[in-house]
Amino acid sequence: MLILFLLFPFPNYGRYVDLKACITRLPEEGYGSNVTAWPARLQNPPDRLQSIKFDAYTSRKELFKAESNYWNEIIDGFVRVLRWNSFELRNVLDMRAGFGGFAAALVENNLDSWVLNVVPVSGSNTLPVIYDRGLIGVMHDWCEPFDTYPRSYDLIHAAGLFSIERKRCNISTIMLEMDRILRPGGHVYIRDSIDVLDELQVIGEAMGWHVSVRETSQGPHSGYRVLACDKRQ
Repeated sequence: MLILFLLFPFPNYGRYVDLKACITRLPEEGYGSNVTAWPARLQNPPDRLQSIKFDAYTSRKELFKAESNYWNEIIDGFVRVLRWNSFELRNVLDMRAGFGGFAAALVENNLDSWVLNVVPVSGSNTLPVIYDRGLIGVMHDWCEPFDTYPRSYDLIHAAGLFSIERKRCNISTIMLEMDRILRPGGHVYIRDSIDVLDELQVIGEAMGWHVSVRETSQGPHSGYRVLACDKRQ
């Protein structure tokens, strides 16, 4: 008993400990030192955009603006055609957030919700840009369980995620994880290649989701589709 006491002298040490400040101040110089005020910072390319490492011939500012315009157009279409403004959106999860354009487009379209932007570990770390836009996010390996409570989200969005992760892990496990954290009555929108969506449609139906495949704004000849799913009560 004495040995056990020496090994665990404070059994409740993790409970009654004062919280420490965990907000990091912005640097006084260099990348991240010149962040504009809200809400302008949501659409302005931040300085730390230049620090992101990825293979691209186009300038990072052009990619940033192109992503923002792209998602603004997509979300505007979702609001008009799919009536996203009628959804009860409290918590939203973007599984492959990029620069955070999807979350920013929700704000621009007055879809008031809390959005968690997830940056997959299989890609570039774009979290600095997401933070400087005034958004929140985390990095995660989608081949592993996501550390969150079950039934946490009303809307889960995934664009181009499965085409990448299918090379690393079983995509059915990712779909099951999405079902775990999606609330009953919640929605899933997956934007990906046709061959991937064919497989995901079968998995979604097996999980009891109501599944439909929709064309993108590029029309029927595009190689991409949108898998719209509703989780029944």
